Amino acid sequence: MDQPLAERLRPQNLDEFLGQGKILGPQSMLRKSLQNDSVPSMIFWGPPGCGKTSLAHVIRSNTSKRFMALSAVSSGVKEVKSILAEAKIHQGLGLGTILFIDEIHRFNKGQQDALLGAVEDGTVTLIGATTENPGFEVNSALLSRCQLILFAPLSSEDLGKLVISALRDHPRGLQRTDVEIAPDIISKIVAQADGDARFLLNQVEWIASNLGDRKVIDAELLDEMQYKKPLRYDKNSEEHYNLISALHKSVRGSDPDAAIYWLHRMLQGGEDPKFILRRLIRMSMEDVGLADPNALLLATAAKEAYDFMGIPEGLIALDEIVVYLSLAPKSNSLELAGMAVDKIIQQTGTLPVPRAFRNSVTKVGEKLGYGNGYAYDHDSPGAYSAQEHLPKVLVGTRIYKPTQYGKEKQFSEKLESLKAFKKNLEKMDNSPKE
Repeated sequence: MDQPLAERLRPQNLDEFLGQGKILGPQSMLRKSLQNDSVPSMIFWGPPGCGKTSLAHVIRSNTSKRFMALSAVSSGVKEVKSILAEAKIHQGLGLGTILFIDEIHRFNKGQQDALLGAVEDGTVTLIGATTENPGFEVNSALLSRCQLILFAPLSSEDLGKLVISALRDHPRGLQRTDVEIAPDIISKIVAQADGDARFLLNQVEWIASNLGDRKVIDAELLDEMQYKKPLRYDKNSEEHYNLISALHKSVRGSDPDAAIYWLHRMLQGGEDPKFILRRLIRMSMEDVGLADPNALLLATAAKEAYDFMGIPEGLIALDEIVVYLSLAPKSNSLELAGMAVDKIIQQTGTLPVPRAFRNSVTKVGEKLGYGNGYAYDHDSPGAYSAQEHLPKVLVGTRIYKPTQYGKEKQFSEKLESLKAFKKNLEKMDNSPKE
């Protein structure tokens, strides 16, 4: 058998298909469509090794239509147009065509646009497979013409069954009934596969082909032979945004265990620590803010420490600031204040600066009274003059509204005391004079 084990064990019908019960259950629309040979245009989206290409093979084996397959890695517009031209001819003869494009996200906008008309008028039924979020990678016009089918990573239970089937039972498998493998060893192989059946079968085949005279697959053998599967992570695509979102929300949610977990998921996936540090500095301002002003200082210090120490020692600075930010008191008052004042400015336009605060550096300014009436705060009791600094129409507007958390509680109390002081001054100014 020259074909790899993973290729030999591709399911040939729905009964052989592993997992994906949600989309291929007995009463599912997709199963009924396959059985009726009436599949619509579809985009299969899911992680590697979960059955996207295998399901396309099942469709190929069970359809009366022509089935054409392309890989977006090695094909371009020329190949697509050639297949569409042939499909048009066969459509005129009453024979439909299914066009399967593996890794369709590799096609650029022009290549994807070439498919639109043919999908629209039914020249082809398109099936595209992608590991990337179609919302990012597939043209919205093409996506709107297709059903989106979500594939899940295969469960540990399904992968455990696959190990035994591939090693012993499957007629197209290895048929090594003489080899023993304990449940805990199967669990290790399954955990290493991380939901990827193709990776798992490659592992099983590699191990079995190097057993020699040994009849037991044990932990020692596994340690000798297994290689580590890279974590699913793409620094430029959806998983990148998913993981940084999980980190940010864990910090905001005061969950240091989750925060440090998502941090190391990103680091092990190959993320640039400087990108993470930029986001942590943002979190110190956006989610901690003035509830703990030290958060920003420590976040910027973490960046400096990482720059100075490098990898691996400098990564401890990321652990430290992630835990600190997670447990710091939280306030988004500054973000809310910024949004509020932006809205006010959009509504009120360029209100004039009060004359008392204008700079009288020219003779014209002096003649116009620039600076007149300004009270120098340092000459006032408590270094607070209580004058109004906002444009006249905005006097009394509250933009910054501190919370009662952490250090910001003190700021709230300070504002209240200033407000009370100003109110007393106004009472004194308005009191009857003798």
